[in-house]
Amino acid sequence: MKILTFSTLYPNAQRPGHGIFVETRLRHLIASGQVQARVVAPVPWFPLRHPRFGDYASHARVPAREQRFDIDIAHPRYPVLPKVGMNAAPALLALGARATVARMLDEGYDFDLIDAHYFYPDGVAAALLGKYFNKPVVITARGSDITLFPQFRLPRRMIRWAAGRAAAVITVCNALRDEMLELGIAPDKVVSLRNGVDLQLFQPVERDAVRARLGLDRFTLLAVGHLVPVKAQELAVAALAQLPDVRLLIAGNGPNRGMLERLAQQLGVADRVSLLGAVPQAQLRDYYGAADALVLPSEREGWANVLLESMACGTPVIASRVWGTPEVVAAPEAGLLMAQRSADGVADSVRALRADYPDRAATRRYAERFSWDDTSAGQLTLFTRVLAGQGAAAYA
Repeated sequence: MKILTFSTLYPNAQRPGHGIFVETRLRHLIASGQVQARVVAPVPWFPLRHPRFGDYASHARVPAREQRFDIDIAHPRYPVLPKVGMNAAPALLALGARATVARMLDEGYDFDLIDAHYFYPDGVAAALLGKYFNKPVVITARGSDITLFPQFRLPRRMIRWAAGRAAAVITVCNALRDEMLELGIAPDKVVSLRNGVDLQLFQPVERDAVRARLGLDRFTLLAVGHLVPVKAQELAVAALAQLPDVRLLIAGNGPNRGMLERLAQQLGVADRVSLLGAVPQAQLRDYYGAADALVLPSEREGWANVLLESMACGTPVIASRVWGTPEVVAAPEAGLLMAQRSADGVADSVRALRADYPDRAATRRYAERFSWDDTSAGQLTLFTRVLAGQGAAAYA
């Protein structure tokens, strides 16, 4: 079958780590040999090198077309409007991509369905495109698209419209499926297909050698993710004040970097906090494998891929009890869920983990239950049913 994957969450030459979980799922689906795919991954329009836009101006340097892992990717532009942008985004996104999709069809790529990721605004825009081109649409809900945007009246209405028009809806965890049902989406339309982990890329390393190379000589926590408020890395930084023999590595970039640096200075723990910046996935394996625990004190998560990536490298996790995370951290060898999402909660969990540290080989074996094979098989079954006009009813 031929699919068109549509999402603003997709890696590009300027932001190779952006939305990499969408690319990873697609690559494993293509590896089945039963799917051809092209990608339309719109990017916001910004003028090149305008100082007012800072890092956002890097969008201007994203090529109109590129290839990653032999997948053709188009990056049409769409306008971002201040103040009214959230409500107008789906229509602007669809209008910005429509000519690109039409050209793809004219060139002979007559796809069977649209595989959209992130419900708002991407899924709503995909539903508009599906209506315009008369193609079925499957939308994947991934986290804050369902836990945050439905709080707003117009986005909530548009999400419900898009879900109603979609042939099927995928959620990456059961908690998000329950939330979709709370929105009034028909149960026979929503299927939960959890994310997997690349067990070849993420695997245990020669731990002593890697720790020596990275200069790690004490119990080390690792935080991985964008430096944005929802990820709450500041709770891990603040916890160090109660953990005098613990070091923290933070991998990621984002607007909270300066705040985290200032907080570490104020608390007197700056000598034990290292902000690594963005780390490519191939290098992340060393950090996962060298760390003693991954810490993820997020306010919201759908299905946090970093949890399984860490476990696949043999490193247990400490995470907040939010949304799909209890479905990921579901056994002692996986790690611990924090009793409270606070600096005290992080510190208490670190002490508890150290007092009863799991066998790292057992942690790896736990992660091996989450290969991508089941997810790809589930997608293939669902897409086949959609194209046969049967939708997701078999999963209900």
